[in-house]
Amino acid sequence: MLTKLKKQLSGVAGEYYVAAEFTRNGLLAAITLRNSNGVDIMVTDENGQHQLAIQVKTTQGKKKWLLTAKIEHEINASESKYFVFVSLPMDRSKAPEYSIIKAIDLGAFIKTSHQNWLSNPEKNRKDIGVRQYEEKYALEAGYKTFNEFTSFVEFIKEKIM
Repeated sequence: MLTKLKKQLSGVAGEYYVAAEFTRNGLLAAITLRNSNGVDIMVTDENGQHQLAIQVKTTQGKKKWLLTAKIEHEINASESKYFVFVSLPMDRSKAPEYSIIKAIDLGAFIKTSHQNWLSNPEKNRKDIGVRQYEEKYALEAGYKTFNEFTSFVEFIKEKIM
């Protein structure tokens, strides 16, 4: 029977998968110390001239991530900060799946979609400080996301690096 990893182990696994993907695509990736606030991985080109800040969120066996309300503050994030959402399959012989989105876009999407969710007149909903990210809804709302690293790295090399 397949068992879930402990939350801390799945988070560490997600960070290492993401760092490996950046490295595999020709960039340098350094995982920050565990108590770093808001940045899990620093990514740079080989010359060290251009950097990206990466926040990783990992889940197992599903493609939705629960976040705290402070995610809405990402509206004010740096242009070079991205979130990489990692879904680890329960079958460990399969590769993880990714959803990559600019932090500013994530903050705006989560804020708008949560306000829409709260304002549904047919429901008596309360704000309990939890937000949810699913890539399909971000795409429906018109936000650019990536689900594999090759096209994401090509994009950032053209736009940022």
